[in-house]
Amino acid sequence: MHEQAQRSLRVYSRPGCHLCDELIESLLPVIRGRLALEVVDIDSRSAWQDEFFDRIPVVEFEGEFLCQYTLDKAAIERILARLAAS
Repeated sequence: MHEQAQRSLRVYSRPGCHLCDELIESLLPVIRGRLALEVVDIDSRSAWQDEFFDRIPVVEFEGEFLCQYTLDKAAIERILARLAAS
């Protein structure tokens, strides 16, 4: 369990993005105590702006795309189950 808490989901976001805020609000209770959450501002790197400008929010786990725009709770739960089994 301690090892899992150090791993994190990454959410590509930007300030003022209401879809991002809603996704993060829905995501937090699902991962609380099991994964950390890293929220990154796509405006902080031009490569992120280029890739995610019209796609945010995007959720990834260790580079693996999980969902965009809305929370795919089943995808998150698959990651959690995979981690629990390892």
